[in-house]
Amino acid sequence: MPTERFQFTSSDGHQLAAALDLPERTPHAYALFAHCFTCGKDVLAAKRIATALAARGIAVLRFDFTGLGSSEGDFANSTFSSNVADLVRAADHLRETRKGPAILIGHSLGGAAILAAAGQIPDAKAVVTIAAPSDPAHVTHLFGDRVEDIRQHGKVEVQLAGRPFHITSEFLDDIAEHSLMAQVTKLHKALLIMHSPTDDTVGIDNATKIFVAAKHPKSFVSLAGSDHLLSGKRDAAYVADVIAAWAARYVDLALPAQAPASDHAPRKVVVSETRNGKFQQTVSVGPHRLVADEPLAAGGDDSGPGPYDYLLAGLGACTSMTMRMYADRKSLPLDRVTVTLDHRKIHAEDCAECETRTGMLDQIERVIAIEGALDAEQRTKLMEIADKCPVHRTLKSEIRIVTSAAD
Repeated sequence: MPTERFQFTSSDGHQLAAALDLPERTPHAYALFAHCFTCGKDVLAAKRIATALAARGIAVLRFDFTGLGSSEGDFANSTFSSNVADLVRAADHLRETRKGPAILIGHSLGGAAILAAAGQIPDAKAVVTIAAPSDPAHVTHLFGDRVEDIRQHGKVEVQLAGRPFHITSEFLDDIAEHSLMAQVTKLHKALLIMHSPTDDTVGIDNATKIFVAAKHPKSFVSLAGSDHLLSGKRDAAYVADVIAAWAARYVDLALPAQAPASDHAPRKVVVSETRNGKFQQTVSVGPHRLVADEPLAAGGDDSGPGPYDYLLAGLGACTSMTMRMYADRKSLPLDRVTVTLDHRKIHAEDCAECETRTGMLDQIERVIAIEGALDAEQRTKLMEIADKCPVHRTLKSEIRIVTSAAD
């Protein structure tokens, strides 16, 4: 997926580094993503979820909060309130340059910030929290043994995830003042809460409190087996799948109207790497979005069918459609056609009717099940028609592939 990198100005005048992950064509909708405490826009969970959503047609803006990553400002001077203000400003920038975010997504403390900011982002119709605390003050457990020192000295350096950060007493005062559950009660937007029951950083009881406080429509999805940071590739892909499916109920994900194509005009197939995993690809065919991958045994993540799977699917679909067209034209009592296919390599010497006599050959085995009150003659004719499907004839004929470099 293409990614645009740019900066926008925060409410405090700092330049914040941002990345906008875009689909290959016009987005269905825009989303705003808030990363976890002391993380950044390029943390694996944020990047993987954003890329996966872009592959599903949803553009995602992620950015570094003040003082983090490539953004300007001093982290020591940032607070939970400033993070919320950064989110509102990010939504404003997205609205001014593209379109306002219909979906808000927040991970960990970013989830709490999204809940606090949602009421100030009128475009948002759907809000998603991932492993979010029900109280921003929950973050103090990460440096609980230094809270008294921070209160006494005003600012203390603490170690978070192996890195030094300065935490101030202003930060502690700010998170203590936020009544997040009161804001959740007044959310008035669809809410999806995603949390692992074994999260040892932010306990599952936080999800329970958010869910109880929220008004309907609200949903909960368990991220069983995942860790707090969603470090597993499959976890991030699952989160993106669920968000895309869930949001479709509350957000209009239809593509903008386009000029109708000719009924017989061929549609281009565009295949592009997602960089989410070793082999994953997004396949775009007109308004349709598919995912291709390799199985685990071949080094992929098995997040979608493989190239030969799509080849077999094309032949199978064409076979069934051709038989259906013939049956309808002849008024045959055909109820259903099911085509099962398999591809394998065989030794040429094992194929008596093949012209090639040495080396290996590709063999596609196709089994066709025909349901309906058909007599023997009708079934025989339908089997003959199966071999007349256009894809079958293409595979059996000489194929010329012309390859050129893109401009």
